[in-house]
Amino acid sequence: MIAIIDYKAGNLTSVELAFNTLGINVEITDSPEKILNADKVIFPGVGAAGSAMQSLNQLGLVDIIKTVVKKYIPFLGICLGTQIIFDNLEENNGVNGIGIIPGNVPRFNPSSKFDKVPQMGWNAVKQTKKHQIFNGIEDNSEFYFVHSYYPEPSDKSMIIGTTDYADTTFASAITKNSLVATQFHPEKSGKIGLKLLQNFIDWNPDINDTNH
Repeated sequence: MIAIIDYKAGNLTSVELAFNTLGINVEITDSPEKILNADKVIFPGVGAAGSAMQSLNQLGLVDIIKTVVKKYIPFLGICLGTQIIFDNLEENNGVNGIGIIPGNVPRFNPSSKFDKVPQMGWNAVKQTKKHQIFNGIEDNSEFYFVHSYYPEPSDKSMIIGTTDYADTTFASAITKNSLVATQFHPEKSGKIGLKLLQNFIDWNPDINDTNH
């Protein structure tokens, strides 16, 4: 079973529909048991970091997500679901994240009035490391973004994709062991996004391979 974490916010159904388009059944759930017994876990996110963390804490899912990663269950974070796995988020006057990935999530601070915040639209992802999530996807392919904040991992070796916006080259895709996370929305990125989601389904990370 493939579990989509239900944290009572965001448009989870768009992710569900993307997988259904691929002929893959997923279940939106907040059940710790179902999440821990899933074959793969997806944490999509739309909304504010503060309310998302509050909801996760109320549902008792923070430690569950940590356990998923420790158990080496393949985990995909999307947008806010990527940001929230970091230590510190600038949003809402500072929010403590789940703390799986060391680092911060600062806000864009553009010098040009033409760089709108949030970034909304298509932008290129430069593949800085080979990873199975990008199988069959050309370098510098464009994906769909909607965000005001961006991931900044302390360990740059975790970065597998970068994107340029508002005078900043930021980590738009990261990985650690069985975890992969994207700042962009594959479920809103057409055929190329569906290809990435299929790659995630096909991905079987090697527990002995700490890079992929």
